[in-house]
Amino acid sequence: MLDFLRKQAQSTLIQAVVIIIAVVFVFWGGSSSLRGHRTSLASINGEEISPQEFQRAYEQAIDGLQQQFGGKLPPGFAEQLGIKQQVLYRLIQAELLRQGGDQVGITISDLPVQERVAEMNVFQENGTFNLQKYKDVLSQNRMTPVSFEKGLKSDLRTERVRELIGSFAAVSDNEATRWLAYNGEEIKLAYVKLDPASFEAQVKTDETNTKELAAWFEKNKDRYRSEPKIRLKYLLFKQSDDEKQVQIADADLKAKYEQDKERYRQPEERHARHILLQVKKDAPAASRAEKKKLAEEVLAQAKANNADFAALAKQYSDDASNKEQGGDLGFFSAGRMVPAFDAAVFAMQVGEISGPVETEFGYHLIKLEEVKPETVRSFEQVKASIAVELQQQQVKSLTFKRAAAAYEEIMRAGSLDKYSQQGKGQVAVADYFSRKELPAELPKDPKLAEAVFSLKKGELSNIIELGDSCAVLFADDLKEPELPKLEAVQDKVTADWKKEKAAELAAKAAADLLAASREKKALQSANGAAVLTTEFLKRSATGKDAPPSPVLEEAFKLAWKEKLPTKPVQAENAWFVYEVKERKAGAGKIEEQARQQLLASAQHNLLSAWLGSLQSQAKIRINEDLLK
Repeated sequence: MLDFLRKQAQSTLIQAVVIIIAVVFVFWGGSSSLRGHRTSLASINGEEISPQEFQRAYEQAIDGLQQQFGGKLPPGFAEQLGIKQQVLYRLIQAELLRQGGDQVGITISDLPVQERVAEMNVFQENGTFNLQKYKDVLSQNRMTPVSFEKGLKSDLRTERVRELIGSFAAVSDNEATRWLAYNGEEIKLAYVKLDPASFEAQVKTDETNTKELAAWFEKNKDRYRSEPKIRLKYLLFKQSDDEKQVQIADADLKAKYEQDKERYRQPEERHARHILLQVKKDAPAASRAEKKKLAEEVLAQAKANNADFAALAKQYSDDASNKEQGGDLGFFSAGRMVPAFDAAVFAMQVGEISGPVETEFGYHLIKLEEVKPETVRSFEQVKASIAVELQQQQVKSLTFKRAAAAYEEIMRAGSLDKYSQQGKGQVAVADYFSRKELPAELPKDPKLAEAVFSLKKGELSNIIELGDSCAVLFADDLKEPELPKLEAVQDKVTADWKKEKAAELAAKAAADLLAASREKKALQSANGAAVLTTEFLKRSATGKDAPPSPVLEEAFKLAWKEKLPTKPVQAENAWFVYEVKERKAGAGKIEEQARQQLLASAQHNLLSAWLGSLQSQAKIRINEDLLK
């Protein structure tokens, strides 16, 4: 594996015009199906991705998109982007990275996980990690410390894998010089833009081309096929209608507090500093003994009169994460550190210095700075949050019970219509609508749209739980997609046909202009189209004076002796003919920032190659039924 990495690291030319540090990897091809195997969504070398794991990742992706769109997504937007497929690709990629990390021997201990948790601002109060806040935040997000830290450990291992694979990448001086010449090259262009819109006036729509228009419509009529539509009958049960019925008594709040009292317990916390003399696990005995001797010498200095432990940590500690803070570990509770370290700290007195304490990381010298005794937040402190929690739970439960009772009545009545006729509920009707045109009275929830358009004609849904309501749906009628007659869409068809014919005229005009320019060995002017001349431009140039990037790309591909291309360039719904007026070779001294960009690109390419190797050897199976 390492020989493979070394070979892959020696690239011939790194194209770093735009550096993208994201591994884009398609796993779909070549994967066999798990159709009919209902217990997992995918399997990678026998390691399964469960539907629950996929659902959590999918919901996180949807939440992120909703935040970008102000809390709402356009109907069908997630499907158009293929979010489900993207989420699955990421999960498969993460599992391949994890398995690859196992192959190269990367493991993560509990200590870096604990340190990462302690550094997160969301779990801190007044700049210090707070265990109770940690538990509360995770609880609010339906997670436990065990599951959260397991995921965090996986993320840290992925980081280590990326760092390890990236460490094999290198950029030689010759490669950097070649990139400088490539990226620093400049050209000055003259070009003509032939916009189809300017040719539309030449396209006549009269009796002479009626047959041509009809033939064009017949060839392209699927473009005008209507979307499927549904006429929906439904019952909507809103939580807001039940809020006034729920009153939480103080006795209930007190009982809930007593029941969950452990949630409000803040265990004893200790504030310590340490000096780490790091020893690798596979270090020889002589090296280990040398480090221990150094630890004992530093310990003697630390215990000397008026010794500054923080200053000694800055001088000697190998723990880069807190060395500059004088080895400060902040406050932490029992069980947060590795066992030997944890046992030592919680057996010390304030001001005491202990060590050397041996752990898997090496030898630690520890100073206990402060102790916070165990506390329990009082009922009055948490009463308001308990009230909100119980209110939400009971209102949601009450709303669901109303929906469930109505559903049972519908079953007894035999249909939603008979249920309505008995006067037991107000059934609403939404006339024919498509997925893209949801009625305003329906909740704008992706789950609702998904449920509506999964129904068959005459089918009653289960109870659909939405964010703040429940719904029961009935597909009263369906309209399948229809192909319209030409007369029904005449105006739109005529407009589309004119645009296509104008585009053909623009393409012909561009070809004729290029032929004339090549004959004259210089760019000629076109009827009604101005010849624009740029300043010197680099490959990545943008702005109102620069032509579209595809034009620049083609211009830079021309041999230095060539001035004119062999064919026009199509970009931004127009055609371009250009001439290279002048060129400047790239030169100069490679800057450190550019070198780092090159290195980042090399690391990205190497990681992609490594993942490609893992994927080609992996057995990846996907349950396509569960992905629908």
